[in-house]
Amino acid sequence: MDPIGASSPENIACQGTELAWEHNYITFFDAEPINLERFRATFDQIRYDLAQDIHLRRPADQIGYFVTSEHASENVEQLCNIYGWRPLYYFFWGWAALDWYRGYDHTFLIKAPELRRIERTFLAPNRITGGARRHRLELLYYIFKYNLGDNYVSCPEICPAEGTTIEEQLRPLEIQYPDIQQVFARQALPLNMPGETGHPMHSCWLSLFREAESSLLYLVSETVATGQRHQLTEKTFKPICLRMPFIIHSTQGSLEYLRSYGFRTFDLIWNESYDQIANDQERIQAIADLLQELNSLTTAQRQQLYDRARPIVEYNYQHFYSGSFKNVLWRELTQMLDSIPLDRPTNLND
Repeated sequence: MDPIGASSPENIACQGTELAWEHNYITFFDAEPINLERFRATFDQIRYDLAQDIHLRRPADQIGYFVTSEHASENVEQLCNIYGWRPLYYFFWGWAALDWYRGYDHTFLIKAPELRRIERTFLAPNRITGGARRHRLELLYYIFKYNLGDNYVSCPEICPAEGTTIEEQLRPLEIQYPDIQQVFARQALPLNMPGETGHPMHSCWLSLFREAESSLLYLVSETVATGQRHQLTEKTFKPICLRMPFIIHSTQGSLEYLRSYGFRTFDLIWNESYDQIANDQERIQAIADLLQELNSLTTAQRQQLYDRARPIVEYNYQHFYSGSFKNVLWRELTQMLDSIPLDRPTNLND
């Protein structure tokens, strides 16, 4: 798919069709989360293009591989069952973060942890809140209801991606949260970070340095937070590179998934049991309760928590920038590529 993050049929990019003897076909749909309904036209086009490719004259044993960045995903399993593809996985967003955030360890933009004075509980940027990102509004509902908005929180009045108003986005959530419209109506939206307007896109670089250095933790509201799957993006690596503790609002087991890549989380500092809650709504509630608990601490107590978390913060920072994380990703990527048979078929109909 070209460019990164594109998902429409016209964004399908084909390479290597001059190699007429090839019999295995690989599709890299490795940036966007798998959504069968939203991307159905693209998946259908990929299957159609392969079926119509008269130049390759595929033998009967042709295999289609579909590469994603979703781990242990029921969506990927369903997709491959429908289209007859074989799933492959690698941590695309780990590579993207290494690329986008390289060099920040050689700047003076990020204050050393031992020099920080913690004044607020959390930093919570929110840009896209419509469509499949509506789970962010569920967490914001609790933040506003619990009066936690005195932290660094952003929230648009109109979703910059969907073009829908907050009121429109909240309607599907009124069954689960009957007072959600009233809670949001009490907020003076849009909420912007200091010095910002219009909720600018910050995906490919680090920012909010002053806000980060005075906050106990970074509240990561990931792209995917529903269903049985793991898909962490560059958002998870922002607090790591900003040398901050974090709470991740994502799918069940996301912290465990991150630890499998050599990072450490903060179960010795606060309660991370939210990560093992299967019900999506109950997991959001548990995260909100944890935020409320941490926000009730005094400034001195929050400083003490940050100081206790510093060894983990520094370990994660070094793991990311020292090359250790990259080595893990290389091993994973190599194993994925080695799993694809490269032998030339013998039943070509030339």
